[in-house]
Order: sequence, then C-alpha cells, then structure tokens
Amino acid sequence: MPIYEYVCEACGCAFEHLARTLSDGAKKCPKCGAAKPVKQLSAFSTAECSTALPCSGGGCPAAGGDSAVSPCGGGACPL
Repeated sequence: MPIYEYVCEACGCAFEHLARTLSDGAKKCPKCGAAKPVKQLSAFSTAECSTALPCSGGGCPAAGGDSAVSPCGGGACPL
C-alpha cells in the first residue's frame, strides 16, 4: 500500500495518507478539515555506484573498505 504526501491549501499542513486502493485519496485535512488537499510529488532514494558514492574513491564502505570485494561490482550497490 503506497503512502502519499499531501498539503492543505487552506492551512499549509503537510501530511501523509496510506492508500488502501488506487482510488483512495485523502478526503480532508486532518488539521483544519478543509476538503481536497493537494497531492505532492515525492521521490524515493536510489543509489548506484558512481563517482558520487564513497566506493568510487578506492574503498567500499559496504565491504569494510576493501574495494576488491566490493558488492557494487554487479551494479547493485547497497549504499
């Protein structure tokens, strides 16, 4: 079940809503009761081994600093 983020335009309250079905949206603001809060776009975190991660500097923290046994080799960095 996805969790959606909403913002109330009336009071500015930001809150989350656990959707039990695809059509299950937040009906009202839990703070002020205003109808039709606005669904926000939210991103989730992903990571891949690249120059932006610490494992590209020669030591993989996920492998205890030993880049020779880095779990990132298969493209599935756990960081």
